[in-house]
Amino acid sequence: MSAEALDSLNGEIAGCRACPRLVEWREQVAREKRAAYRDWTYWGRPVPGFGDPDAELYVVGLAPAAHGGNRTGRVFTGDRSGDWVYGALHRAGYANQGTSVSLDDGLELSGAYIGAIVRCAPPDNRPTREERAACMPYARRELDLLGSASVVVALGAYAHDAVCDLVGLRPRPKFGHMAEAELPDGRTLLDSYHPSQRNTFTGKLTQEMFDAVFARAREIANGA
Repeated sequence: MSAEALDSLNGEIAGCRACPRLVEWREQVAREKRAAYRDWTYWGRPVPGFGDPDAELYVVGLAPAAHGGNRTGRVFTGDRSGDWVYGALHRAGYANQGTSVSLDDGLELSGAYIGAIVRCAPPDNRPTREERAACMPYARRELDLLGSASVVVALGAYAHDAVCDLVGLRPRPKFGHMAEAELPDGRTLLDSYHPSQRNTFTGKLTQEMFDAVFARAREIANGA
């Protein structure tokens, strides 16, 4: 039932046109494209979640990249942040491969599911408060349907704050890499720096640091 319900939710997400600014931007990007992807047919719609309906781990980011998820139609797919995410999930045993380039690349997740707080690529990667509020119910429903997920990994402070808001955790615990907090429903919120180029190129986030997040997530899911 959770798989069917998630499929239904994903169809609803992909058809959403609630935020005019985001609709205009995502479709403009899909029309104009980046030169390197001129032969691609861009997805150009909201990007659904992806993964195992029986996941123990729910990973949530900020929003799709304009020429990543907005191009490929899958969250964290086709950009450098995605290379980090799926590489780490593969090393942790949650993914069958460490690369994610397109919807038909054979990637499968086992024990993990990935979503985002905002499902459309926003200009300058900055959704407005109103856009965030309009989109967050999708993440709330996603989390509700992932009944087996005992760990939520928030990629970045934006996702951390949004998860706290959508589950009503007050006061918000402070964000920090590898910080943990118990959510009202008993799940564990585990923070990570976002694998953006700003963080990975500067060394603020290293592969070892990122791998430690998912190793810890596995420990928590196993009751350690």
